[in-house]
Amino acid sequence: MVKKKRINKKPVLIMVVILMLISLGSFYIASTHQNDVEAYQVEGLPIQHQFLTINPYSRSGKSLHRVNGIVIHYTANPGSTAKNNRNYFENLRYTKTTSVSSHFIIGLDGEIIQCIPLNEIAYASNNRNRDTISIECCHPDESGKFNEETYNSLVKLVRALMKTYHLQSQDVIRHYDVTGKICPKYFVEHEDQWKEFLNTL
Repeated sequence: MVKKKRINKKPVLIMVVILMLISLGSFYIASTHQNDVEAYQVEGLPIQHQFLTINPYSRSGKSLHRVNGIVIHYTANPGSTAKNNRNYFENLRYTKTTSVSSHFIIGLDGEIIQCIPLNEIAYASNNRNRDTISIECCHPDESGKFNEETYNSLVKLVRALMKTYHLQSQDVIRHYDVTGKICPKYFVEHEDQWKEFLNTL
């Protein structure tokens, strides 16, 4: 009579338990992180908090340890809304085409969507991601010039952030000042308008 070989189920059981603990730990970390966000609010500003899902392409969840500056961008997508651009960032977790995001997007009606908590980095300003808050601005046409509603919300938001982080107007820069990219286009091509903007802060 051939004896049946007994299978030691212990290693398999241990492996299953370990995998379950890892999954539970990841879920706990993600849940805690999602709840521990910095929803920025400013009196008189219509800020909507629509945080991106944590993913490698638009919201890494990496900590922003210090804020030394504010970087202004334009969407380079004439006529698009703040919601359109926020959804583009969100969908990158599926399309995986690039890594990009911003803390705030200001729309054509002056509405503001916060996409990334202020205690996390955004993928917007290259080597300055690690110490800056980024603001994307919508614009109605190819010139890249912000309309009055967008411009006014930008001024108010930047002033509030400067106060929050004890920054000066020289700490407010363009994406262009980081990499030489023509962004925000109108403020790069019209240096006088950029200086005028800084003078309002």
